[in-house]
Amino acid sequence: MGRADKHPALILRSALLRASRRMATSSINSWFETARFAHLLTMRSGVWGALLLTAFTASPARADLKLCNRMSYVVDVAIGIDDKGATATRGWFRIDPAQCKVVAQGTLSADRLLLHARALDIYGAAPAQAGTDNLCIAADNFVIAAARQCRAGQTPAPFTTIQPSQAEDGNMVAYLAENSEYDDEQAKLAAIQRLLLIAGYDTAPIDGVDGPKTQNGLAAFLKSRGLAADIVNAPNFFETMVAGVQAPSATGLTWCNDTSYKIMASVAADDGRNVIARGWYRIAPGKCLHPDVTGQPKQIFSFAEAVDDTGRAVRLGDKPLNWGGGRMLCTRDSKFETRDHGDCAARGLTAAGYAVVDMTGGGKTLRFAMP
Repeated sequence: MGRADKHPALILRSALLRASRRMATSSINSWFETARFAHLLTMRSGVWGALLLTAFTASPARADLKLCNRMSYVVDVAIGIDDKGATATRGWFRIDPAQCKVVAQGTLSADRLLLHARALDIYGAAPAQAGTDNLCIAADNFVIAAARQCRAGQTPAPFTTIQPSQAEDGNMVAYLAENSEYDDEQAKLAAIQRLLLIAGYDTAPIDGVDGPKTQNGLAAFLKSRGLAADIVNAPNFFETMVAGVQAPSATGLTWCNDTSYKIMASVAADDGRNVIARGWYRIAPGKCLHPDVTGQPKQIFSFAEAVDDTGRAVRLGDKPLNWGGGRMLCTRDSKFETRDHGDCAARGLTAAGYAVVDMTGGGKTLRFAMP
């Protein structure tokens, strides 16, 4: 049951990636050479932020390219430039909700500017990004000069054409947005709600509206992790919060990946009327994740399997490497939520064996390790 390539990161609404068509002229070769120089600086300094592109032109009146995140997800972004038949890509730029980041310094132009964004693994099966161009990316920080022909260690990903507009400060800006069309404050609140829900706190619905559930959940989360209330205003707040969510918790269900493989996991909850199964949640090697189980289910079930870089199930000998049990429930290869578990195959679904999770202690950490 290959899954990894079925889980792209998020939706970019092109209506909010808007306006002005072109910037001043610059060749793709100079863009790549400058990016390579910046990459060498980064390798020497160890500062991830140095991956931002250095100046593209000697002109004193330059317009930097900024991306602003008005989504409820922390995202990693890759940018592409398509000019005179040549295409290059580079990434990754981490952008928190309600944050703007310069991804190219200096006046830049091309036939097209493109963008690919992916949500962090902690979000599991996030919404999918649409895009008309499949360009090459790599798992770690990268610069790819010929981005339409992927080589070893590179994979194609959908890129969306963006048309940045000129901001009041003279820079060019494009916005990453959801259908909810959050402003900055709403995006930050919705992002906090989403992470708290993953951590096992009832902050639904995710709507970017402040209220007692959000405030109480946030206060309880910060207290449980030994964090001060004013961390919310710190520049590294989302980095700290993501790390806190990924740590094993004394409450709720936690999955931890102790293997060297990516793991795709699914959780099911019996509410007394139906058994609702949801997936897939992607768990990176060495990381933990809390599936969003809300309410007071009578019973919780878990299934997980290891996948390789192509999304195929890892096999040890003649057996797949997975962690489950005897309760057969229906799944599908892509993101799913299902409550009908009769005759899975006839409906184009796949039956998987889920294990019962003992939650009598108030919290349970399942560690997925090699047999």
